[in-house]
Formats: sequence, C-alpha cells, structure tokens
Amino acid sequence: MRYAALILPLLLLGSSVRAAVAPEIDPRASLGVVQQWIYGYRAKPDYAHVPAAVRVLFHSQTFKEPESAGIYLGFIAGAIGSNPAKAEQLVNSFFPVPPQDEWVIVRAIAYSGLPDWRNLLRQIEPNIPERRIMIESYLDGTLPTLAEIPLEDSRPGMLDKLRNAFTRNPFKKEEKKLDTKLTFASSQDLLDTLWGYYFATGSHVPIMRIVQMLPWSKSRDTLDKLTVGSMARYTLASYAVRDSSLREFLRDELPRQSEAVKGPLTEVIQAADRVELGAVRRDALAAVEELKAKGSDARRNLDLWGQVGVGAIALGCVSAAALGQVAVGIPCVIGGATSQGLLSFWEKQQ
Repeated sequence: MRYAALILPLLLLGSSVRAAVAPEIDPRASLGVVQQWIYGYRAKPDYAHVPAAVRVLFHSQTFKEPESAGIYLGFIAGAIGSNPAKAEQLVNSFFPVPPQDEWVIVRAIAYSGLPDWRNLLRQIEPNIPERRIMIESYLDGTLPTLAEIPLEDSRPGMLDKLRNAFTRNPFKKEEKKLDTKLTFASSQDLLDTLWGYYFATGSHVPIMRIVQMLPWSKSRDTLDKLTVGSMARYTLASYAVRDSSLREFLRDELPRQSEAVKGPLTEVIQAADRVELGAVRRDALAAVEELKAKGSDARRNLDLWGQVGVGAIALGCVSAAALGQVAVGIPCVIGGATSQGLLSFWEKQQ
C-alpha cells in the first residue's frame, strides 16, 4: 500500500497502526480498515478518501448480499449528499464499477438527498445502460427515495374493509402477487442504511427516523416490527455508549417526543449512561419469547417463527454488527455467517 501525505490512524487486526487510505489504495487492503474508518468518519470527515474506501468495498464483494450491505450503501449515499457541489465529481470517481455492483451507485444517488439527484442519475445512465430500468423507476417515482419510504403500511379503515368486502367477487380466484413495497417495518436492512448515512454525515435526520421506530420494541403486533424496533433500541443504546454527542442529542429530544417514544427512548438513554446493553438485549429476547408463546395482537399463528433464521426476519448484520466486533464491540459474525435471524442472534449471546 502506498502512503499518501495524509495518514489516517486506523485499527488493523486489533492493534493500532498508521495506515494510509490513498486514492490508489491497494485493492487487497483489509475491509476491516475501511469499516473502522467509516465508524470514525463523522468525527473527522475525510471526503478525499471516500473513492478509495468505496473501491475496497467493491473489491471485497461487500454488496454480494444486498440485505447485509445496507450500512455501506447508506454511507455512500451520505457521502454523495454531504457535498452537493462535488457530488458529480465524487460519483464519477467511483467508475469503473463492477457490473454486479452498479445498482449500488444508482440507489446511493437516489438515497443521497441531493436536490439535483435526478439529473445526476441521468448523467450516469450512459455509463451503466444495463441499469436503465432501475434508473427510470427512481425517476418516475416507482421506486422511492430513502426519505419517501414510509415507516409502515397504512392499515385500511373500517369503511375500506367494508367496501372491499362488497366489491370483491368471492368466486374469483385472485392471483397472489409478490409484495415489493418498501417500508422500514418490513425491511430490516433499511435500519442499516440509516446508520450508514449517519456515519457519513453526522446528521440527526436518520437518527430521528430510528427514534420513530422505538415504539415497535414494545409492539406485539408482528415479529417484523418487534425485530426492527428492538434492534433500533439496541443499536441506539450501543452507539450512544461510545458517542457522547449522540447521547446528548437523544437526551435533548426526549421531552419533545410522544408518550409512545418516551418510554423506550428513556430506556436507551439510561442503558447508554450506565453501559447496560445486556439488559436491553435480554428484554428484547423476552419480548420475542412472549410473542411466540401468546401470539400477536392479531392472533396470528407464530408456532414456526422460532425456526425462522436468515430470510424473513434476517437482520443482515444490522448496523453495529456490520462494523464488526473490533469496531464497536458487538458480536455479529456467528459461526462464520454474516447474518442471522433475531432469535439465533440473541440466543447465542446468552
């Protein structure tokens, strides 16, 4: 690896060393170096070295499993959005992009929050013609930007249910369609993406979005919501332990929040102040066990949920886990796997 004039102190293989993340970084550089660099980026932004870090992510096949790469996608999106004047230059520096990873650039631009993100997408389309359909889907609004993704699906009211009951043909066999609608309640990797955006920008906008998910940690409606809400609470507490500015922000926000948010947010702040993450984890595991035993509020059959692993409720190495043990002290990789179901993840921590 060639050393540039600017040297970044990074953690490598568990020991502190002086490592250079140069624009022409050796593509064989450790992913762990970039992970630690990302975690510390908001405290000391190093915009010039973002292209080098992104090339390491591509070379390491970080985006091979999209559902476990949300934190890196969020970081790239945040880096693009953090400097609108240089956004086009930054995006151009990513090319050439491995064909299998071209979707990352498209989605990062759409998620960046840039005022002119649509024009930037149009400009890169000639470079990645095979992603034309994806680009057009963002441009025409078929695919939502990060800010447009709702927390959860709106539930039909009583009148809507009655209208559907009277207008639906009971003898018509309805074709079951794949539900591709994105919501934070049903897509756990979006929590990762918000954390990645925060690491790149230090913005509190993604933090407030995560705070809005906290009432789900008390939810007994669906396992998806309980999963996302519990991980939102756990990761907020975990990062706040190490980030005093985040702790102060959460403490300042507490009086302004709704009653539904105040309870779990108070737990987050107390766990961070006292460094009692184990209590948060145990409470979440107990909630899952209760949901399994008693069923949801909608009385859905949960008998098989305890057997679900990677898949419907896969965490995709949610946020803290994506950075690994060395970076943030949270066990993530269990038995060599890069993602685990919520039950498996927590049970193995006991």
